[in-house]
Amino acid sequence: MGRRDAGHARTQLDPATGARRVTARGGGATVSADLFGYLPGRASPGPTAAPGPASAVARGVAVTCYTLRNVHGLTVRILDYGGIITDILAPDRSGRFASICLGYDNLQAYEERSPYFGALIGRYANRIAHGRFETEDGSWQLACNNGAHHLHGGVRGFDKQMWRATASADGDTARLVLRRTSPDGEEGYPGNLDVEATYTLTADNALHLGITARTDRTTPVSLTNHAYFNLSGTAGSTILGHELTLHAQDYLPVDAGLIPTGGRQPVAGTPFDFRRPHPIGERIATPGDAQLHAAGGYDHHFVLRNGGALRPAAHVRDPHSGRTLELLTNTPGLQFYSGNFLDGTDGFPYRGAFCLEPGQFPDAPNRPQFPSALLHPGATWRAQIVYRLGVARD
Repeated sequence: MGRRDAGHARTQLDPATGARRVTARGGGATVSADLFGYLPGRASPGPTAAPGPASAVARGVAVTCYTLRNVHGLTVRILDYGGIITDILAPDRSGRFASICLGYDNLQAYEERSPYFGALIGRYANRIAHGRFETEDGSWQLACNNGAHHLHGGVRGFDKQMWRATASADGDTARLVLRRTSPDGEEGYPGNLDVEATYTLTADNALHLGITARTDRTTPVSLTNHAYFNLSGTAGSTILGHELTLHAQDYLPVDAGLIPTGGRQPVAGTPFDFRRPHPIGERIATPGDAQLHAAGGYDHHFVLRNGGALRPAAHVRDPHSGRTLELLTNTPGLQFYSGNFLDGTDGFPYRGAFCLEPGQFPDAPNRPQFPSALLHPGATWRAQIVYRLGVARD
C-alpha cells in the first residue's frame, strides 16, 4: 500500500464562546477538538460566554478536548488540561462500543476531586518518602501531599497544568502532541524541565504514549499516565473478575505508608504471582498476607526485565465482554493498583477500575539499589507506553 497524504488541520473560532475548533483528517484517522470548560480565575482573551454544563462559573483559560478516532471507530478523548484521557470507546466481542476508562464530563470534578483519572503524572509518578532527596547540588524538600510523603508530583502536579497542544492526522494515524515546561522550583523540584508527551492512535487499535524530558539541573523524573480501566464497559461494575497477567518475577514490598522497604520479593508462591492469568479478585483478600493488608489490596510496583526495550509488561482480559488490553513499555517497573481507594463517590465503586502505571521505582531517588531516576543536564529521559486493545472471541 502506498503512503496516504497527510491530513491538514482546519481551525475555526466559535462565535459563541471564542473557543477554537480544530479538525484534521488523514486517510482513515481523524482528530477534532471542542471546548470542554474553563479554568476559573485566570485571564483569558475573547468574548464572555455563559458557562455551559462543563464550564466553571468564573471564566478563565479555555480547556480543549481532543478526539482521536481511527478507521475502526476506536475513539480516545484527551484534554490539554493535565493531558487527561477522559474516555476510550472500544468494541466488545459483539462490536458494541462502550467506555472502558473512568472519567468525568466536567472540568470542576477534575480540578476538585479526581484521583488522577487518566492524567499525565509528573514530575515524579508514585511516592517519594517524606518528600526529600539529594542530588550533587544539595538537599531538596518537595510538597508532601500524601500524609508524610510526596505523591504523583505534589499538590499541583502535571495532572493540574495546562499543556500546549498540536493535533494532526496522517494516513491511518491520529496524533496529539502536548508540551510544557515545568519551571525551577515547581512543587520543590530543582531545574527547568521541558516535557513532550505524544499520544498516537493507530489503525491496529493501539494507543501509543511517548514521553521525553530534558532538564538544565539534575532532578528526579518519572512520567506516566494514570488511566483507570474497566474493560466491561458497564457502569458500576468491579474489575475483580478481570484476568490479569504480569510479566514480572519480583515486586517491591511496602511499609504502612506504601513506601518500598528497599528489597525485592519474588512473586512465586504469593498472591502477587500473575505470571499466568488470574482474576484480580481471586487472591486479593488472602488471609494473613501483610502486603495486601498494608495496601488494602494491590498497590505495588512490579519489576520488569525489559532492559530498557519496548516489551510486553501486562495483559488483561474481561471474560464477559471479551475486551482485552495489552500494555507494553520500556520502563523498569509497573505499578499495579486495584482501585482500593474508590469508594462510590460519583458512582465509581470500590475496586471499580484497575491502573497499570509504568515508570521508575517508587522512592528511587532515596534508594541507591534501585535503577536511578535522576535526569542530568544534557541527557534525555524517555518512556514508551503502548495500550493495545483487542477482543478475545472465546
